[in-house]
Amino acid sequence: MTFDIAMKLGDWVPIRDCPGRFVLRGVPCTLSVASLLGEGVRMQTFHSPVARDTVFVASFEGGGTISYRQSADSWVHTLCTQDGFSRKLQQLQITLHEQGQTSALERPRHE
Repeated sequence: MTFDIAMKLGDWVPIRDCPGRFVLRGVPCTLSVASLLGEGVRMQTFHSPVARDTVFVASFEGGGTISYRQSADSWVHTLCTQDGFSRKLQQLQITLHEQGQTSALERPRHE
């Protein structure tokens, strides 16, 4: 997966006042991150002290996605350039694990 490939997966709309970040529009709110990106994309799951929702993060060439699971059946997906991705992870106080330390879908981590 790359930023350019992810950008082609849907209608990504720029987030106002957030350079390098886009939100996915025009899809059902029940579309999971696994359904959006595919099963082969490495995902990390976090509970951020500054976000009320569970945060699902996928890092790839050129940026990454940060998806928020608002309830069992409701998602918000964001796509970020490398700069936008780094900035938002810092705001969320999330540090990614090294690639070799994660499974395809990690259990939520409590911080």
